[in-house]
Amino acid sequence: MDFNDSPAEAAFRAEARAWLAAHAPAHVLTPGEKMPDTEEADRGRAWMRALYAGGWSGLTFPKALGGRGLSGPEAVIFAEEEGKYQLPKGPFTSIGTGMALPVIAKHGSDEQKARFIEATLKGDTTWCQLFSEPAAGSDLAALRTKAVRADDGSGDWIVNGQKVWSSWAHLTDWGILVVRTDPTLPKHKGLTFFVVDMKTPGIETRPIRQISGASEFNETFLTDVRIPDANRLGAEGEGWACCMTVLMGERLGSGAHRSGVEPLIDYAAATPDGHGGTMLDDRAIRQQLAEALAEEQGERFFQARLRTMVSKGENPGALAGMVKLAYAGRYQKTNGLALELRGLAGIAPEAGDTATGDVQYDYIYSTVMRIAGGADEVLRNQIAERVLGMPGEVRMDKNVPFETLKG
Repeated sequence: MDFNDSPAEAAFRAEARAWLAAHAPAHVLTPGEKMPDTEEADRGRAWMRALYAGGWSGLTFPKALGGRGLSGPEAVIFAEEEGKYQLPKGPFTSIGTGMALPVIAKHGSDEQKARFIEATLKGDTTWCQLFSEPAAGSDLAALRTKAVRADDGSGDWIVNGQKVWSSWAHLTDWGILVVRTDPTLPKHKGLTFFVVDMKTPGIETRPIRQISGASEFNETFLTDVRIPDANRLGAEGEGWACCMTVLMGERLGSGAHRSGVEPLIDYAAATPDGHGGTMLDDRAIRQQLAEALAEEQGERFFQARLRTMVSKGENPGALAGMVKLAYAGRYQKTNGLALELRGLAGIAPEAGDTATGDVQYDYIYSTVMRIAGGADEVLRNQIAERVLGMPGEVRMDKNVPFETLKG
């Protein structure tokens, strides 16, 4: 296997690099800059519109759906080049492109594809994910938010329940929502998947104040929310398959826009060690950086392999969890190393040292990645059972009607 760019890939990288050099600087965020959520969202939309106008949005989506129909490795190459800029990207934009669009493209009707895909690629429609609940996080299939048919014969659904950890739900236009529609079936069945306009009466979002100081997560309450049946994705009762499509997209996208180790190497090479050299002269530091870089490169190549599978119509299944599992652990370790290199300044930076402030934020936020999109323990179980073929956990509730479960 050749890990270097092929001539065609090198030409694509040069094209991407040139376009980004011409357009990305106008959208780059200032290190340490704090801004209202609404402004950050507006800047995210503006970057999405620039990508679409330049032909760089939806790279792996079929041309017939508004994308470019490129391969997985090309998408990884563009993400690597894009990751060199501090751009207004993150859950606000990636939930739409990385989670909502794949499930709409696979399970949605022609009308839903026409309505949502191009608008999302252009940044005109943004999305949140309404999955987790207070008692259904790692065990998503334990969700209790329910939907029943309206009794007026319209075919509409009436939804009641509570979701939590809904990133950017207070500012996004639409949500992808999974609910229980048949509690007489086992918990992984009887679920149905919808898209829901976040301005629908009965939806209330309450931002959660986080340890980092930000409030990008929400509690979302749904009270007698009416959703047309036309907003259902897939068949009634087959919402779990839609969830798996969403989670695979989320896990495959883990770390796609972050390049964490090379800037750290640059920092070590430019920081005096007090003995006439730099931090990079320290053998222990070099070893830690080398290990982190090797892990990051491994993630990159494995991610390219899985994206290639997707572009060929193959389903990576539980393999996608390996990308997320490896990324979350390496990301947390790398940010811890970044703080260590700063010594006491990592704890108490000088006034105006916004770069260290960003490192502190990333270190605190890195704990989120060990849980979001599938906790480490859940992913290890899935990999053990579905990839390695090891014996599965004993599941006493596997074939039990959900309505008879206690908890």
